[in-house]
Amino acid sequence: MVVGISLLAGVGYGAEPSTSSYRHDVAQCTECHTETSVADLLVQTDCSSCHGERAPGTLDTSTSTHAARPNDTAGLTLPQYYDKTRLGDAPNPMVTIPAGEFIRGTDERLPDEGPQHTLFVPAFQIDIYEVTNLQYKKFIDATGRASPRHFENRTYPEGKVDHPVVYVSWYDAEAYCAWAGKRLPSDIEWEKAARGTDGRTYAWGNDFNVNFANTPVRWEYLKTEGDTTPVGGFPQGKSVYGLYDTSGNVWEWTASWYEAYPGNTRITENYGETYKTLKGGSWWDCSFYKCGISAPLYNRSFFYPKTKNKSFGFRCAKDAGGAPTSP
Repeated sequence: MVVGISLLAGVGYGAEPSTSSYRHDVAQCTECHTETSVADLLVQTDCSSCHGERAPGTLDTSTSTHAARPNDTAGLTLPQYYDKTRLGDAPNPMVTIPAGEFIRGTDERLPDEGPQHTLFVPAFQIDIYEVTNLQYKKFIDATGRASPRHFENRTYPEGKVDHPVVYVSWYDAEAYCAWAGKRLPSDIEWEKAARGTDGRTYAWGNDFNVNFANTPVRWEYLKTEGDTTPVGGFPQGKSVYGLYDTSGNVWEWTASWYEAYPGNTRITENYGETYKTLKGGSWWDCSFYKCGISAPLYNRSFFYPKTKNKSFGFRCAKDAGGAPTSP
């Protein structure tokens, strides 16, 4: 079975399989595909979309947003880890996104990100923060659901109380949101809440800034191994509606299937009701491909709903008109 661009999509880049593709080592797949069969992991991908004609380990930066480098790295410091929570274990506070149009997608990058178009979106509510380890612990304690892979004795790692929960499948995310009296946002709702109405590239504008989000580029400048950071840790990276961490930290599951945008003529077996869409990019960039930052808000990824890994989390949404229900 050919999964298509799943591996590369998880870091913001990818290409359709081709007969001339480089077949990578299956061992590399385990970073993203912790619950899929070996047959599903035999993926062929066209490395030339990011690497040009070079070897897979050398990125062709002339065609990648990874080539973009911020001008200001002043004040760049390592994140602080702590055991006290700022948010508590109740479901996240929410903000109402007003009804109206917004610009979705782009014509400037990958074929599945366009064509750019304008959509009207009814009003809805969405979490200000990604769901944290502590919040998810309350859920599994109340429901008896299995704990994520990085938990030990059904609790989160020391110092990561307010970090976004990871190693959660789409089904886990859906179950948490339902338990909290909410639901997962559609990819349309997510993009409007993160991007606003002016078609900006990042939550804060059109120019990348290493100080505004938890991205692989930031860890590269810090010259240390990356990790999640406490939610809300980059206030300068807030969206116009007040959402935190929409251009990094963890990829976020949405309710949406990976479908073609209106007017998209690209032919691929990956469109349809097989993969769920994730938005938001993450702190992690696969070490094998070095495929570039995933922070642009029009970026999207697609994976089997049962996939779990160290860079997938979520936030919840709700229809407008009512206060969220706290368990």
